[in-house]
Amino acid sequence: MHFELSEEQSAIFDMAYAFGQDNIAPHARDWEKQGTIPKDLWPQIAQLGLGGIYVSEDMGGSGLLRLDATLVFEALAMACPSVGSFLGMIDKFGSDDLRAKWLPKMCSMETVFSYCLTEPGSGSDAAALRTRAERTNEGYAVTGTKAFISGGGYSDAYIVMCRTGEDGPKGISSLIVEHGADGLSFGGLEDKMGWRSQPTAQVQFDACHVPSDNLIGEEGRGFSYAMAGLDGGRLNIAASALGGAQQALNMTLTYMGERKAFGKSIDQFQALQFRLADMEVKLQSARTFLRQAAWKLDNRTPDATKFCAMAKLYVTDAAFSVANDCLQLHGGYGYLADYGIEKIVRDLRVHQILEGTNEIMRLIISRQMLADR
Repeated sequence: MHFELSEEQSAIFDMAYAFGQDNIAPHARDWEKQGTIPKDLWPQIAQLGLGGIYVSEDMGGSGLLRLDATLVFEALAMACPSVGSFLGMIDKFGSDDLRAKWLPKMCSMETVFSYCLTEPGSGSDAAALRTRAERTNEGYAVTGTKAFISGGGYSDAYIVMCRTGEDGPKGISSLIVEHGADGLSFGGLEDKMGWRSQPTAQVQFDACHVPSDNLIGEEGRGFSYAMAGLDGGRLNIAASALGGAQQALNMTLTYMGERKAFGKSIDQFQALQFRLADMEVKLQSARTFLRQAAWKLDNRTPDATKFCAMAKLYVTDAAFSVANDCLQLHGGYGYLADYGIEKIVRDLRVHQILEGTNEIMRLIISRQMLADR
């Protein structure tokens, strides 16, 4: 593994960073107040080739590696972690007809997807989900409720994990439910601590009609598809946390050079310089760890899942710690919305919960350690 980014990877990061600073950062607070991201943002992102990051090029995607994608998510999160985290399962497991129908629209971001796995009674225990899809003459009738769905009521289509067979993971399948389908409805918008620009709501199914052509892959394989996607999802969440924390540190360096106390700027106090050094070490070590895990996933090494879990655990914990310390170094101003630090702290807190809580990451890591001994 090479530690230096290639010219192409540096260009990918710079492109995503420039777009975020020009088109996301100036509006992030307003979108948070409005509780939504304008949909006309997504085609602009798609024009950069970021609508289908992992989708094969023959379907209109960019065909990037997981390592490349961490650069995109880190760069966009430096503008706003909430927006940057909202950006291929269908590409990998769907039939040719399904791929031809959905992937071009996904890559152009004409169609925005939400992913529906979590339920009110099954968060960490995803295999215990109860949403059921019964066979009909035309396809499936889906009944159940999904919780904490980013884009609930906002997205154009929903990738839904539902039970088509027996209890346990082998009875779960994956379906695409289109917005406007009979029997599809949504709960009220959740009032969240962070990620407030992302509309989040329950997604509810009441004998919701889904045509049989909208089955992804094979019946009973949905849980394995979901688990295969989680490794990459954990890297994305970690990269977004890293980007938010890096932006907080950049802002703190600027602030400390301007803020005066006892006749000099506060970045001249050794005790505070030590705090800066500790934060830099955390972020640089987190970045190296994240990219190593992404490299392992790209190369399908046997320990890739363990490293993705370790990276998600370490990076999100380190990122939140750094963002929180940055708020402290801003003093009272850090607590005010005008300076932007408190928003980063609020946004990054959920990264320790998403894509499997960090407690679940510890479980995955320790089980793999015991299996390998």
